[in-house]
Amino acid sequence: MENCIFCKIIAGEIPSAKVYEDGEIVIFKDIEPIAKVHLLCVPKEHFAYLSELDGAREALLGRTLKKIADLAPALGLEDGYRLVVNQGDNAGQTVRHLHIHILGGQPLGWQ
Repeated sequence: MENCIFCKIIAGEIPSAKVYEDGEIVIFKDIEPIAKVHLLCVPKEHFAYLSELDGAREALLGRTLKKIADLAPALGLEDGYRLVVNQGDNAGQTVRHLHIHILGGQPLGWQ
């Protein structure tokens, strides 16, 4: 998408502090962290909402969640982590490109 900040990060047009990248996803540090570890996991395919999942995107989301779990110890999340997917304005979704917030590195409590 032309004006999507995450698409521009994926394309290398905007710098980011990437911690992981493969052919399907990129994980980078959030520029406004709310936890000791606050990363964003973004699929390289542009779509905004979980309601847009089809068979291929469902499989991509499953692989993405598995990759996060596999990477957790290397990301400093061996003691646990929280995944957050905001959907729509009322949930605080500010970028209309599906992304998963990965939070951890400290006790988070219920928020």
